[in-house]
Amino acid sequence: MESNAVLLESKSSPINLLNEMHQLRLLGHLCDVTVSVEYQGVRAEFVAHKAVLAATSKFFKEVFLNEKGVDGLRSNVFLNEVQVADFASFLEFVYTAKVEVEEDRVQRMLEIAEKLKCLDLSETCFQLKKQMLESVLLELQNFSESQTSEEVSAAQPSTSLESKAVAVAEVDQAGCPLAPSDSPAGRPSSGASPEVHATKPKEKV
Repeated sequence: MESNAVLLESKSSPINLLNEMHQLRLLGHLCDVTVSVEYQGVRAEFVAHKAVLAATSKFFKEVFLNEKGVDGLRSNVFLNEVQVADFASFLEFVYTAKVEVEEDRVQRMLEIAEKLKCLDLSETCFQLKKQMLESVLLELQNFSESQTSEEVSAAQPSTSLESKAVAVAEVDQAGCPLAPSDSPAGRPSSGASPEVHATKPKEKV
């Protein structure tokens, strides 16, 4: 009787593998490629493993598969127009799947990812730039809403002052507040005619 197959899968193995390869690179052990980087007179050399670079960068994969070097010798790759700090961050990312950079360097990391054809780094930079843009837009929206609310609150007192000024002007012109026509003060009494009201001011004069 055949037994059922079971899956043995380690969740920590990929992380452990990356960490171990990272430590080997930092110590210079088993490294088989030297990458020379130069930008505006500043030059530096980095040792790494072909397998890691080829697995994470199509650029390095094409270089290593097409080279005709002698087995056992360390290969050399030259990169121009790539800043030393950016390539150091690139190496840290491909060996650890994470790297901390300044906000103004995100665009440069995206450019080096496209130059070296590193899809994982490109996607990571795109996602981070998207989050940064959304954060800026949210701040602008909140600022705009606060400005609008301040303008509305500032306009409300002036409106009430204008209505008060109109009421005072009406009082000054008539000598007393105007009464609505429907109120008793606004209607002539039943026993008096309009002519009587018209002659009263003349008698006072």
